Amino acid sequence: MVVATAADVTGLTALVRDCGAEVIVCDLDDPSRDALEGMRALHRDEPRPVVLFAEKGDADQIEAALEAGVAAYVVEGLAPARVRPVIEVAIRRWRAHQALTRELAEARQTLADKLAIDQAKQALMQRHKLTEPEAYKRLRRMAMDTGRKLAQVAAEVLLDKEASKVK
Repeated sequence: MVVATAADVTGLTALVRDCGAEVIVCDLDDPSRDALEGMRALHRDEPRPVVLFAEKGDADQIEAALEAGVAAYVVEGLAPARVRPVIEVAIRRWRAHQALTRELAEARQTLADKLAIDQAKQALMQRHKLTEPEAYKRLRRMAMDTGRKLAQVAAEVLLDKEASKVK
């Protein structure tokens, strides 16, 4: 179902936000730099799968469109029989990309948490002359006593260490 149409990409993000479109289908003869910037802003602010049907498409233009968040770039126009399958593939690819992006963010956060915990253990070991298991046990106890995550307590220990350097 078409919920809105736009003559150009000016205000595309606001239009998508206002109409609640789930998928964006663009039919452009030759996507301009401005059009791709509008799609980049859309991808950043209101991420949705974008399918771009174009008459022309050199390799650089296609690459720029993909970098702007376009999920599918179809050259040689908008043929009615191709629309539905292309949109379905684009939606699936976009969802897979979103899932990978979330997984990457979670993995980075897990790695950062582990690093903070290791650094906090080192700080406790130096400050209180503890072994590594004792420092870890102390961190766990602090987390349990305050009902916070281990990484939060580790960050606090590291802040205390930095504050003591300033004094």
